[in-house]
Amino acid sequence: MEGKVEDHQDLGGSHNHNHNHNHNPCVVEIAMEIHKVETPPKRSSFQKLMNRLKETFFPDDPLRQFKGQPTQQKWILAFQYIFPILQWGPHYNLNLLKSDVVSGLTIASLAIPQGISYAKLANLPPIVGLYSSFVPPLIYAVFGSSRDLAVGPVSIASLLMGSMLRQEVSPGHDPLLFLQLAFTSTFFAGLFQASLGFLRLGFIIDFLSKATLIGFMAGAAIIVSLQQLKALLGITHFTKEMGLVPWSWQTILMGFCFLVFLLVTRHISIKKPKLFWISAGAPLLSVIVSTLFVFAFKAQHHGISVIGKLEQGLNPPSWNMLHFHGTHLGLVLKTGLITGIISLTEGIAVGRTFAALKNYQVDGNKEMIAIGVMNVVDLYSYSNRHPKIVGAFSRSAVNHNAGAKTAVSNIIMAVTVMVTLLFLMPLFQYTPNLVLGAIIVTAVIGLIDIPAAYQIWKVDKFDFVVMLCAFFGVIFISVQEGLALAVSILTSLPVGISIFKMVLQMTRPKTVVLGNIPGTDIFRNRHQYKEAVSVPGFLILSIEAPINFANSNYLNDRILRWILDYEEEEETKRHSGLRFVLLDLSAVSGIDTNGVTFFQELRRLVLVNPVGEVLEKLQKADGTNDLLQSHALFLTVGEAVSSLFSSMKSVSSSHG
Repeated sequence: MEGKVEDHQDLGGSHNHNHNHNHNPCVVEIAMEIHKVETPPKRSSFQKLMNRLKETFFPDDPLRQFKGQPTQQKWILAFQYIFPILQWGPHYNLNLLKSDVVSGLTIASLAIPQGISYAKLANLPPIVGLYSSFVPPLIYAVFGSSRDLAVGPVSIASLLMGSMLRQEVSPGHDPLLFLQLAFTSTFFAGLFQASLGFLRLGFIIDFLSKATLIGFMAGAAIIVSLQQLKALLGITHFTKEMGLVPWSWQTILMGFCFLVFLLVTRHISIKKPKLFWISAGAPLLSVIVSTLFVFAFKAQHHGISVIGKLEQGLNPPSWNMLHFHGTHLGLVLKTGLITGIISLTEGIAVGRTFAALKNYQVDGNKEMIAIGVMNVVDLYSYSNRHPKIVGAFSRSAVNHNAGAKTAVSNIIMAVTVMVTLLFLMPLFQYTPNLVLGAIIVTAVIGLIDIPAAYQIWKVDKFDFVVMLCAFFGVIFISVQEGLALAVSILTSLPVGISIFKMVLQMTRPKTVVLGNIPGTDIFRNRHQYKEAVSVPGFLILSIEAPINFANSNYLNDRILRWILDYEEEEETKRHSGLRFVLLDLSAVSGIDTNGVTFFQELRRLVLVNPVGEVLEKLQKADGTNDLLQSHALFLTVGEAVSSLFSSMKSVSSSHG
């Protein structure tokens, strides 16, 4: 058989090339006689729509557990689904309580100093950080699905909140308005977070890639550390003239000592996880020791700044602090949206990390509902809240290592914080700000994940560029104007690059040439598998993306180029000409009308393993009969090559 596939104009529709080749129509007739693929079962448009919605929003099929259950059992399962505590609560016992009490007290010793420190980081009164560690953990224990997540304020959320609000309102000049805006943005963040969970739109947070988050957190950690120099160096205020920055050597010495102590304890716990209690108790021990030192030596009169008097007891509800009017509504909406997404991403990631270690599942949608409800309901509780209550990695790690079995550890922590609020607040009056700065620096250093950055560099250089954009976008923003501008750049540049990468992958999908692994009927990428060899007379291609309006023209041009390259190579080697072009569609999950046109223009192809949706749309398109009659359909590449070879031999024999 001397003929080749159709000339390039016939293959490419409107494309015209200066290569003349013989055409043998028997090739098409042979292919159609070999195999016929069954038509997929027909479904109505409504059935297709419902199936697509189910796959998009309910991939875990949460209703499957209700099938075949009596009405009473369905109600029980429904309440257990909404309130996970009803699922594990009836099986709770004394042994579990012992473990949860130990872990709850341990994380409380960490949550108390961190709560005060992170409130200052957000430019809020220190007491607000403790209020946020009281009611939210109780709410999470009812709605949350993680056993290890220890909820409370976190450094990144605090940094974002304080920096974004500070661009319009000064916490020093108008502290009441600043506090109102903080509460209002948290309210909107809670509504947004809970809505994502109820509507099962959690995939939105996936637009913040791991590379973006690693770069952002590393940059934010450096900015936070630099901001704490004021407390660690005893600087009372900055001046515009060099060399005239007031500082206190007593504060520097004392701050350096506590910073080294905290870093050493953190290093010990990292190297030996069983000694987790050393780093967990170090912040509270630092607060106690530094407070006693200041009180005993009256150090507040010698350049050591202290927190000052804190309110004792539980605050009334803060719903009256919401601020929905004026010129700041857009600011609180933007702040709530951005910090809400960042908080969800961090909280869910932390929960899933520790769930994987204990081999249980964390429901992302339930976590979003729990986190959102914490931020909204807490407005009506007896506690002014700290913005963006989520699961802190450091506290969750301590909770995990301390042996937490259930969310009761959060309840124990909340009760401990409540006792502190009711009876122990006067003891913090002499706590120096320097120790709070040292606690913050120690906590945020853990956000600089160099091994993860190196791994990204090894795996995907483009992701590494995204990470660097996030990192430098935070580092080189004007600190004088706050980090709000950095957040704006962060949420546009790296995410924009990530989206550009996705668009690039969609519009320029990968197409590869397949070759045969000798001695088998397996076909693999010739560039990836060096042992894979080409089959004389066959050009076998694989498309690894859906075919749609964004890439159909590119694929048309690319396939024609593959054909030209093949023929030039065959002419050089003086082998037999190109007989068949096989297109492996097993990785093509769908097509649109442009995709159908793509197949109509590239008529002289042999299609391998088109999925049901692709085949169904091809059969429904105008000109279906002509389209299908000009194609051969096979289930595997091996079957196609074997059958076409056999047909070629039989045709050659008949033409003698």
